[in-house]
Amino acid sequence: MIALALVTVAVTSCTAASPPALTSHGQGPVPGLPDAALEVMNQPQFANGRWLISVRDIDSGKQLIDLDGGKMAEPGSFVKTYSAGAAWLKWGPDHRIRTPVKRTGEVVGGSLDGDLVLVGKGDLTMGGRTKPDGTVDFTNLDHNDANPLPDSTLTSEDPLTGLNDLAAQVKASGINSVSGQVVVDDRLFQGTLGGQPVSPIVINQNLIDLLVTPGAVGQPATVTTTPAVAPWKVASTVQTVATGGTTKISDPTSTQNGLITISGTVAAGSAPQLKVYAFDDPATFARTAFIEALGRAGVTVGGDPIAVNSTASLAPQSAVDALPSVAELTSLPLSEEARYVMKISYNRGAQTFVCLLAADAGSTDCDDGMGVAGALWAAAGLNIADAALIDGSGLPGNLITPDNAVQIQTIMAKRPNAARWKATLPILGIDGSLATVQTGSPAAGKVFAKTGSLLAFDEFNGRFRLITKTLGGVMETLKGRNLAFTIMVNQGFYPGVDGVLEANNDVGKIAAIIQQAY
Repeated sequence: MIALALVTVAVTSCTAASPPALTSHGQGPVPGLPDAALEVMNQPQFANGRWLISVRDIDSGKQLIDLDGGKMAEPGSFVKTYSAGAAWLKWGPDHRIRTPVKRTGEVVGGSLDGDLVLVGKGDLTMGGRTKPDGTVDFTNLDHNDANPLPDSTLTSEDPLTGLNDLAAQVKASGINSVSGQVVVDDRLFQGTLGGQPVSPIVINQNLIDLLVTPGAVGQPATVTTTPAVAPWKVASTVQTVATGGTTKISDPTSTQNGLITISGTVAAGSAPQLKVYAFDDPATFARTAFIEALGRAGVTVGGDPIAVNSTASLAPQSAVDALPSVAELTSLPLSEEARYVMKISYNRGAQTFVCLLAADAGSTDCDDGMGVAGALWAAAGLNIADAALIDGSGLPGNLITPDNAVQIQTIMAKRPNAARWKATLPILGIDGSLATVQTGSPAAGKVFAKTGSLLAFDEFNGRFRLITKTLGGVMETLKGRNLAFTIMVNQGFYPGVDGVLEANNDVGKIAAIIQQAY
């Protein structure tokens, strides 16, 4: 283990360039940083940590605040700015993915004498989050985070919409029955993130949603699943307890294919509680879900609908791509896919961008996409040596400097599509991961920034350790200036897990103070 010493700053002039001095009582004055920010930074929970801040005027290029802006630290999910941004640089905000259904064999009298092949291309939402106006839908506490965050909610869209659309197209193409198999071709890329697969076929973000609704006191709670796809069922022992009682529901688990178990208690009269189960075979789930969609559309398919998906019989990918198409689903534009990833910090979605970069470069190994992302950012003018990244989502092990993050936002702010990029970022006090931060501040609605958090448990002391809390993006200041900024704090300590939410508000408060000061 590496021991980190607390470095503090003590200067007397707002223009002094002398090196920071050590003190014994917390962070001292920082040139350009309002004193009100120091009150936040010098709270007891950060006594053994460090702050890093970089703020630059986008229009003039002038550095306004620099507190260890050139030193590396872990940024958490702020890394998604690098992965989503790289995809943006590569393809632009209007890029769309087309997911085809191919056929082998010929159609005779409405019967396909061959197979249907659903080819995964990396569409993150597959029509399952598209609002009537063509934009992506999300909730500020999204279902991806339902297990750790009890107030997570669902959107109203049917996550099987895209598969239903494809099935209807298959029917309209003249196919009433399939004598062969339905196969999902998921060979575009392979990768994992946090032990879970990152796949080019994504249905409901490869999650099964379990909504737990209390019943009468002493009775079992009701558990409904979305999407309902064979063979998945729920074995629940969640009981309803008295109003005001303890609601504590286990994270769903599965030790038998097709069976999810969940237990715990839920208080009578309380709002339904959302939990999620992440299945480990997206292609098999998608295959069954597509076969069921075909059945709803009036297309019969032979074979076992819940068999494990296998690509062993498929021709090489290039040959499959050359087969006749009988259906095709067009994704939301990249601007909307990126907006979903950035607003709610969708880990596997961010990593999918990296995988797509790898695939575009001719590799099926997602890890190769990181080098592609680095080359794209270098070509855009970023000093990539000031970042050391191992994934696209922000798991432990990534390092950046605050200055590098500011440079990214400056680069994006000067592109022709800058306004669309800014629209992907959470907005202080308004939406996404910043929806509840500084809601009453005059800075609310004026700060657009990506969050990042890493949390661990300190077994030695029985407390929670905030590894990092990051906030970086752009702001429209009180005086009309356009600033790029990054605020990071490493190593804060809290008695409970709620500390990470407190830290979110702390970095938001500092951003609000800066916004009002300039």
